[in-house]
Amino acid sequence: MKYAYIRVSSKEQNEARQIKCLEKYDIDKIFSEKISGATMERPKLHEMLSALKSGDTVYITDFSRLARSTYDLLTMIKAFEVKGINLVSDKEKLDMSTPQGKLILTVLAAVYEFERDISKERQAEGIAIAKAQGKYKGRAKNEYDKDLFEHTKKRCDSGEITKKEFAEIMGVSRKTLYNMLAEVK
Repeated sequence: MKYAYIRVSSKEQNEARQIKCLEKYDIDKIFSEKISGATMERPKLHEMLSALKSGDTVYITDFSRLARSTYDLLTMIKAFEVKGINLVSDKEKLDMSTPQGKLILTVLAAVYEFERDISKERQAEGIAIAKAQGKYKGRAKNEYDKDLFEHTKKRCDSGEITKKEFAEIMGVSRKTLYNMLAEVK
């Protein structure tokens, strides 16, 4: 089967350009989502990966739609290779079933990661300037019920509840919970 994976980073962005670009490949099924490529926790991506079988082909407009880090992209490509799945990127005009495609993928993945790192560096510089000007105060600390936290922590430490349940009770993400726990230590 021919699958397409389409991703835009935010709800305000539109997938139409990518859909139009991939029409020429006569795609059987499109998996599309609006989520950052910085995370690999993408429901539609995982749904597509679960559906793939040997001999299938995945079409993307460009490699940055699939992954934003060299490691994630190369890991995914290796998994495709092991399963017998081909990847075609329209923008880069590469077919990963060829040796040339594999070589160029490695180089391009490094460039995409470099671009992302530069973007993060610029963001950090902008924040530093805003802080120096007194315009940026950082993220506000989470306010939470200390008694509830201590009680729930004891339940978690005893094995009565999981960390996931602990986070749900506190109304925070697991990452935030881990930050809260680190502050307590």
